[in-house]
Amino acid sequence: MPGNETPLIHPPELRASYEACAAETERFLTPMSRAITLLPAAIRPHVHAVIGFTVRSDHIADRRGTKEGRERRFARWRSATLRDLGAGHSRHPLRRAFVDTVARWEIDHALVEEFLDTMRADCAVPPAPETFADLRRVLRGISGTTSEMCAPLLGAAAPGAPALLSLLGEVCHLVDIFEDLPADLAAGRCYLPRADLRHAGLTPDDLRRPGRREERDALVEVQLGRWRDLLERAAPVTGMVDIEYQPFLHAVVLGAQLQFDEVVLRRGRVFADGVDPLAERGAVRRRPPWRHAGPVPGHVAVIMDGNRRWAVRRGLPTARGHQAGESAAMRLVNGALRLGIRNLSIYAFSTENWDRSRDELATLFDTMADGIARGTEWLHGLGVRVRWCGRRDRLDPSLASALALLESMTSNNDALTLTVCVDYGGREELVRAAQALAAEAVAGTIRPEDIGAADLARHLYVPGLPDVDLLIRTSGEQRISNFLPWHLAYAELVFDPAPWPDFGLAQLREAVAVYAGRQRRFGGTLPGPAGPADGREEPARTS
Repeated sequence: MPGNETPLIHPPELRASYEACAAETERFLTPMSRAITLLPAAIRPHVHAVIGFTVRSDHIADRRGTKEGRERRFARWRSATLRDLGAGHSRHPLRRAFVDTVARWEIDHALVEEFLDTMRADCAVPPAPETFADLRRVLRGISGTTSEMCAPLLGAAAPGAPALLSLLGEVCHLVDIFEDLPADLAAGRCYLPRADLRHAGLTPDDLRRPGRREERDALVEVQLGRWRDLLERAAPVTGMVDIEYQPFLHAVVLGAQLQFDEVVLRRGRVFADGVDPLAERGAVRRRPPWRHAGPVPGHVAVIMDGNRRWAVRRGLPTARGHQAGESAAMRLVNGALRLGIRNLSIYAFSTENWDRSRDELATLFDTMADGIARGTEWLHGLGVRVRWCGRRDRLDPSLASALALLESMTSNNDALTLTVCVDYGGREELVRAAQALAAEAVAGTIRPEDIGAADLARHLYVPGLPDVDLLIRTSGEQRISNFLPWHLAYAELVFDPAPWPDFGLAQLREAVAVYAGRQRRFGGTLPGPAGPADGREEPARTS
């Protein structure tokens, strides 16, 4: 569709066909349907047409009945589709929109044929890949081709962009495989490479039986390693399309990352439990905290360090590092919710960061604004309360307004309190609190000798912010960098070598485990079985 003109979908039967495709996507791929809402309105119907067609094709291939019956049905569907593509129009109530989209956007018919041929083979004999390379051929033929069909719609014309879109489609297919594991295993289908199963000493039947925990966990770790590699290779495609299409791709990548973290959490249990989709009935799915042993820190603070170094090591611009860091922050929020952490504080921008170049500051603030725009509905849907800690007089008014609006919108949420430290400096915070107390003393509303810790605390940027139990800093640096000095008085410190964009739920869980293994004296004797000696509440445990 040269020039990206707004499509004119006038004929009622064609408009109804596009609506049917959207309904198909919403019904069977709710998270994808939510992501599509981030696209420009003119593009959404066509993306729904591609996705809706592939979903319907999958259902035709998966219908119950004899092998011969399935093959006949899908053969008819394939032949009719190719005939309609050749004619440039269709009378089928759902295929009509797909054929129209293929014609409007000049989508390569060879991609459609590759998709249909892979589906036909899957319909005849469900794949039992011997190696991961064999599995990837299936992933490419089904979801890779589907994503590549969308390349013209997303303006992904840069060299290599369609191939990376295909790779992202493979990642999404891996998500589906893990979400559907219990149902597929019960039906006698196992899409995991047989070589990996043998290496773990397992058979597909073993995955349905209890026991063999270590072997199951090891098998999942191997799959996660492959998944991580594909995801990291595919992620740069988010920066290879026009800016209006980037929120959609960012949402798809983040969704895959969150499901990756969910498998990290479940490990071998995924064979029995599967993984719930990220959304249901059009709303973000709220998952209860994951049960695990040991105390959970009530307040975790994180210094998110290493975005620039992460980008340099990969030969990428600094902006890509900050964008990857923003996704890691979203993953951190999800991880905190899953581990039962009630308070989370992140160091997003310090008073010292103003010394960076003008170009990098613009990138940082643009990334922050994009993150707020993309994350507001998601955070609110998860029950996260957001608070801004820092100076409010120096940021660009539009960014400051977005932060303030996010605070107001989420003020009644209670699943997790996320304190975002922007234009924050610990010493400046304490100086301002001291100045406020001095003004009170001059006014005679308080006597200097009566000033206590609680008086200073009520003049901090966020009065009532609890003491930090666990501070995490990434990228190997071992200092607190003027971050929450008042609240860190008795915090346990964990320094993780991973650069911030590589920090996920596995690293957060390990830091919480380190915290749980430490003896916290608070300046006194070791606590007894009943809890800390100073009478503070025991750190919250998951239910």
